[in-house]
This record gives sequence, structure tokens and C-alpha cells, in this order.
Amino acid sequence: MNKKHFVLGALWAFTGVFGFAQEEAKEEKLEEVVVTDSRFELKRENSGKTVIKISQAEIKNNIGRSVADLINTKSGIEINGSRSVEGQNLGYFVRGGNNRQVLVLIDGIQVNDPTSVANDFDLRLLDLNTVESIEIIKGAASTLYGNGAATAVINITTKKAADETIILNMTSVIGTNQSADEQDFDLRKATNNVSLNGTVGKLTYVGTFGNRYASGLSAADVENAEKDKFSKYNTSLRVGYKFTDRFDVTAFGSYDKYKTDIDGFPAPTYTFADTDDEYISEQTRFGISPKYAYNNGSVHVNAAFTKTERETIAEFGSISEGESVLVDAYNKYNFNDKFYTIVGLNYGDYQSKFSEEESYNTVDPYVNMVYVSDFGLNINTGARYNNHSEYGSHFVYNVNPSFRKQVKNGYAKVFASYATSFIAPNLSQLFGPFGANPDLDPEENTTIEGGLEYVNNKGFRLSGVYFTRDEENTIIYTTGYENATEDATVQGVEVEADVTLVKNLNVNANYTFTELKDGVRLRLPKHKANLGVGYTFNTKAFASLNYQFTGKRTDTDFSTFQNVELDSYSVINLYFSHTLLKNKMRVFANVDNLFNEDYAEIIGYTTRGTNVSLGFNLTL
Repeated sequence: MNKKHFVLGALWAFTGVFGFAQEEAKEEKLEEVVVTDSRFELKRENSGKTVIKISQAEIKNNIGRSVADLINTKSGIEINGSRSVEGQNLGYFVRGGNNRQVLVLIDGIQVNDPTSVANDFDLRLLDLNTVESIEIIKGAASTLYGNGAATAVINITTKKAADETIILNMTSVIGTNQSADEQDFDLRKATNNVSLNGTVGKLTYVGTFGNRYASGLSAADVENAEKDKFSKYNTSLRVGYKFTDRFDVTAFGSYDKYKTDIDGFPAPTYTFADTDDEYISEQTRFGISPKYAYNNGSVHVNAAFTKTERETIAEFGSISEGESVLVDAYNKYNFNDKFYTIVGLNYGDYQSKFSEEESYNTVDPYVNMVYVSDFGLNINTGARYNNHSEYGSHFVYNVNPSFRKQVKNGYAKVFASYATSFIAPNLSQLFGPFGANPDLDPEENTTIEGGLEYVNNKGFRLSGVYFTRDEENTIIYTTGYENATEDATVQGVEVEADVTLVKNLNVNANYTFTELKDGVRLRLPKHKANLGVGYTFNTKAFASLNYQFTGKRTDTDFSTFQNVELDSYSVINLYFSHTLLKNKMRVFANVDNLFNEDYAEIIGYTTRGTNVSLGFNLTL
């Protein structure tokens, strides 16, 4: 019996003994609450957006995967590079945009990297085991969140402390890491995480440590290539203290680092090849978040310091060091249960070392208001005035009305949005060693969208959104960085469905159509679809099947510097889990790319074939 048959047989035996499993039965869904689009806890029916919410239950069913893997299954989003080797650079393609147009929040605090060309946050630094939930809003959101929130805001909430004095949680996953051509099923990938959390009087605490290792694949898809290794570890500590019923403070610190082998473009051919290059990235963050509540309102301050260090060890290597300080202070006030307001001031200071240290700062006052009526009309509107030390001032605003109608067993909602946003040129573009241009203007985006949503209490949700986004002053690179003279327009449609067909059988699906009306966008599929089917057999047993279709894309072949079209492809993943030891332990198995689809995600780079993993989660 070969290794492939042995491993697959072991998986089926695993599921035969324990059943298709999960630790708990599907709970009755309460009225869903969303936060990110307004910063208030509002019922989904009163939101003017179709907010994507990834729950803790969904995260548990994806242990062993990465944050990028999970986000990549959602409508309107393509995380390019997430199907390749562990250390592959990630492209955040949302609604025809790119990395610098996506803003990431961790516990409501903006995170980015002032040393990078896109000033983005590297999702490879995160450990999915530390995440409680994820909310994603698509479209322009610069009014509430400022620079970079042009196509999406990804709000990641970390796990909170348990009510008990001390809780120990451990997770371990082992698996294969192989391409479609090399199906030897050796164990070459491992993920581990341990956390202690609890509540002692007025003190809460959460401490975590995790590590991840992978080998077995080469970034360069060439014969006899070396196996590129990836290693990562994460540490974090979050402590909160409730001084009074009105005043509490949370402080946090984290250190994340990964090291990965990479392949490059060596002289004299400067074509992509198997090399001995390395890339190291580390980020240190710490901050404090005091909150004071008063009648009908609360005052919040989120203050954070981030230090980033990156090094490329190669023929043309580089070292990047940067620091950022962010302070976001705002007042939330509810005039009544219909009118909610936020008035805030955001300050950011960003520094990076090139031939010498360069920096800029921003000071942004902003206001946002939400009106929720008794007769169904809801309005979310706001404005922000960005003051940038390098390019001056910029004004953005949004108007987001919606109307809900209560129907039998649920509601129907129609919504629309008109919003502007901006993407400031970053330090690398303004002052960096390659093609810097201190006279760059910020990119400006205008997004118009409209859609419908229907939800009932029988486990059914259906939504559809049409959007169009215009880009002005797009920052491009020719012989150096410059603003494009022609505008770009992207339009598309996103459809989502979540249905409970019969008791314990849930089906969720989404489809995205994205069309660039002018110009070319690399690696952006015009059509993309996801389908998930999950079945809860009993209070302990769960199984799911997930299908993803990615349509044709355009990519550049750097051996010829010609654009080529990549074929579409489909991938199917399976998941099984079972709860043991009075719900204290959950064991699970994954089979990814079940039919060993061989495809190209990026020209010249390796993608993952059929892979299997086994793991457990233990809570004491």
C-alpha cells in the first residue's frame, strides 16, 4: 500500500470511529450584531452594508489554516499567494484593488507597516488560533478609519479572557505540505499554540504562544529545487483592569516573527530561479486602551506603538526598519435608541530608515452619525478631514441609507452607499531608494454601491450587491513612482447565500463578478465562487465540504515580460471533527485539494496539491 492510500485510509478510519464531528450542535442563531461599519453594536438589519462576519465556530473548523486562507473564501476577496508556499507574498485583491487599499484592524486598532511599499499589514504575521472573530466591510470606509480604507476594512478581534480564574487551551496540528506532482505524504508541517487566560477579581488576562513550521515545497516551480522552509512564532499578552463600573483599561503587547526561504532573480539572467535567499520579518506592538462610560455615552482612546524590522538576504538584499505611533480618541454618544454619534481625532506618526530617517504624520478629525428609525429608514453618514504633513489636507465623506421592511419570519432590506476615500503615498514612495517622488498626490476613490438583503429566522439569508469604484491619481511605477494621468473604473456584483436546508444541514455560497473597465489588473479573477456544506450529526459530530472556483486571470511572465492568461481552477476541501472528554477535547482532520488539482496561482511559483492534516484542541 503506498503512502497516499495509507494516509487517506487512516482519515476515513478516523471519521468512522468518531463520526463526522464537532464539539457542539448547531445553536439557534440569535439576532446577529455587527460593529465595524459604524463602531456601534447594531442589529444586522439596521446596517447599511452586507458585513461579512467570521464567527468563532467557523474559525474552529479551520484550525491549522492561516488567516489569509479563511478570508480568501469570502465574496469579493482574492488573497493571491495563499495557495502557494507558506512564505509567499500575499496580494489583497478586493473589488479590483490591491494591498494599499485594504486596512487591517486588530481589536479596533489600525495596524500597518510603514517600511513596505503598500504600507499594509502582513497577514502572515498572525496566528489564527489567537483570533475570536473577524468582520469585513467592503467599499470605502475612510470616514471612520482613514487612510487606506478604500476597498475593505478587515477587523480582527482576538480572544477574550474566560470568566474562570484560569483556563489552559492547547492546540496542535500536523500535516503534509506537498505539490500536485510530489504526493509522498510525508509530515512536513506543524502548528502549535498554547494560551492561559482567566479573570481574577477585576483583572482579566490572556497570554498566548504559538509556532508554525513548514517545509516540503519550493517557491520556484522548477525541477530538483530545494525545499523552502518557513518558521514562525507568536507571543502576546493582554491584561485588563476594571477600576469602576464606568472606567476600565486594557493594555497589550505582542511580538511576531517569521523567517522563510525565498527564490529570486539572480544575475546574470535576472530570471526567476531556485536560489538560497531568505526573508525575515518581525513586528513588536504594544498599546493601551482606556475607556470611560457615562450616561448615554463613552470616551475611548486607542494608543499603540509598532516597530517593524524586515530583512531580505539575497544578491540584492535590503534591511528595512520602521516605527509608527497611533492615537485614536473618540466619543460615542447615544441621544436615544435611534440616534448614535461618534466624534473623534486620529493622530499617526510614521518613520522609516532609508539612506536617512524619513517620516510624516497625520491629524484627522472625524464625525459619524447613525439614525435608526421605527419605520425602517436607517442612515449612516460621516466626514473626515485628513491633514498630512507632506501633501496637505484632504476631505472624505460617506452617505449610506438603507430601508428595512419586516416580513413574515424576518426582514428585507434595500441599501445604497456613496463614499469617498483616499490612499496617501507612503514613505517608500515619497523617500525610498527606488523611484521616490516627494511630489506624489494621494489616490482618490469614489465608490457607489446598492443592494438587497433578505433574512429570516428559519436559517436563510440572501444578499446581492452591485458596486462601481472610480480611482483618480492612482500611484503607479514606471521609471519611478508617479500619479497615473488616466482614471480607472472597476465594477462588479457580489451575491451571498446562507441556507439551512434541513435540520443540521447548512449551505453557504457566494459568487463575485469583478470587471475592470479600463486598464489591466494582474492576478484578479473576473469570476470567483465559493460553496460550503456543513452537517452536524449530533452534539459532538460535524463534517463539511468546501468548494472554490477561481476564474481566469492575467499575469506577467517575467521571463518574456509578456502578459498571459492563467487557466481557471477548482479546489475541494474536506473537514471532520469530533468532541471527546466531556467536551474538553476536540480532534479533527482536514483534506485540502481533494482531487489534487494542478494549477498556477502565480506564474513560475509552486501551488499546493492534495494535503492532509490531523490535530486536536484541548481546554482545561
